[in-house]
Amino acid sequence: MPKRNLIRLVRTEQGVLVDPTGKLAGRGAYLHDAKSCWVKGLKGPLANALRTALSEQDMVALTAYMETLLAETDEKTASADRESVH
Repeated sequence: MPKRNLIRLVRTEQGVLVDPTGKLAGRGAYLHDAKSCWVKGLKGPLANALRTALSEQDMVALTAYMETLLAETDEKTASADRESVH
């Protein structure tokens, strides 16, 4: 799986944050940029990997990020589908 399809999340003192640069200090974990991975990850495996409990604030922020990511992923998929039809 190409690293560009992985999104790093990191546990910090402020909570769990999306780390687009991959350079934030703290315990990190990766999720694939697919909804199914985020849905499964947010149910528990992500918290286990980060060795922390996801707070309600973390869940709200990560879910909001997931929704914006999915819109971008869906657009890429739709664009690829259109190109393959032509």
